[in-house]
Amino acid sequence: MKVSDKAVSIKNHEITALDNLEKFYETIERDNPKINAFLEVKIDEARALAEGIDKKIQSGEKTGKLAGLVVGVKSNINVEDFHITAASRTLENYLGSYDATVIKRIKAEDGIIIGMTNMDEFAAGSSTETSAFGATDNPAAPGRIPGGSSGGSAAAVAADMCDLSIGSDTGGSIRNPASHCGVFGFKPTYGAVSRQGLLDLAMSFDQIGPFSKDAAGTAMMLDVIAGNDPTECTSLAWEVPDFTSLAAKAGADPESSFKGVKLGVVKQFQDVSDEKIVNIIEESINKMEDAGAEVVELSFDHIDMCLPTYYLINYVEFFSATRKYDGRKYGERIEEVCGEEVLRRINMGAYISQQEFSGKYYKKALQARSLIRKEMNKLLKDVDAICGPTVPKLPHKTGTSLETMEMYAYDVLTVIANLAGIPAASMPAGDVNGVPVGLQFQAKPLDDAKIMEFMAALEAIQ
Repeated sequence: MKVSDKAVSIKNHEITALDNLEKFYETIERDNPKINAFLEVKIDEARALAEGIDKKIQSGEKTGKLAGLVVGVKSNINVEDFHITAASRTLENYLGSYDATVIKRIKAEDGIIIGMTNMDEFAAGSSTETSAFGATDNPAAPGRIPGGSSGGSAAAVAADMCDLSIGSDTGGSIRNPASHCGVFGFKPTYGAVSRQGLLDLAMSFDQIGPFSKDAAGTAMMLDVIAGNDPTECTSLAWEVPDFTSLAAKAGADPESSFKGVKLGVVKQFQDVSDEKIVNIIEESINKMEDAGAEVVELSFDHIDMCLPTYYLINYVEFFSATRKYDGRKYGERIEEVCGEEVLRRINMGAYISQQEFSGKYYKKALQARSLIRKEMNKLLKDVDAICGPTVPKLPHKTGTSLETMEMYAYDVLTVIANLAGIPAASMPAGDVNGVPVGLQFQAKPLDDAKIMEFMAALEAIQ
């Protein structure tokens, strides 16, 4: 059942919010010890909320858009009275004292937050293996990584532990695990969703977004969390589209969504990807072409510049963000308890931030970022969206020893959208011997609605 259909069934008394919650809790109790998608679950509080929603429905009171739907939250987003650990020993005992803006909005629409999901420590990773509380398994491809850093949020949805979840995306941390776990993951335009209450990894890249098993669920969550937040300095004042209506219309009449549309396919994005992945992506592109889209071949000559640019900026901003974890006000001193990847980024950031090196590295990276943003906007000027692989390779088996650059290579196709500040999303396109493969859409800034429309339309014709 689609998430949107379930929401209607709950409001129509066909399913109770409590029954919906209990089914997910049964799954969590049974499967989470192996999958490790959730780090913390609070069932008593969730039951009380579900019972309250059912009473409101029975008495004919108005309920919110997410009434009775169960939501998982990445452990770097503040939720009052939950442990907000960012999967690190640094914050192991830190209890959230307030709700992030996105959480306030989810609660205001009667979404039931069941727990906090696993992640790479401080979102520094692409596999959810760097969590201080153990790796997350991939429910869609057991024994393999779920991707990262929002691997717990993607796995929770893929494993039927919740209806929806939210994560953060700094260089692909929503889209990468969405691809590996075979679910939908959406990174909005930078500033389209409030970052207030997010523990930042690299503040000029970070964005919060949703996971769902279908386009309709993704649209519902975007309807709730998108929009201006006067308390957050990067938040945009923009007219939020009706994502749910757009997705429903596109799903009902996919040919209309693709008729007259130009989709860009970038040669270099396919060149860096495994052939088996490219073959699956091309099948989806052919379906969109058959439905009326015009496919235009594009060239992006700066792909080799993207990873070094992204990581140089990431190191500096992460070093700055972690200075508050000094063990004085709360938590432990981060350098004393953190894992290898977090320490690497702190040390690199400290080194690059020194006056004698900032011009040589950081300022050049900022210049390169401007060039990448300019070139991406130029590519998008004459097309409605760019489509291609989300991740260039299949997820490795958990515990495989990889060199640092091998791990970073997972991000080569996703960091571009963060560098450019544009919206991007991943949706299931197929699988290679049972291992999911995601197709990524990227569009102009604030063209989030177009991506939603194309995802819903492609979902309908697959």
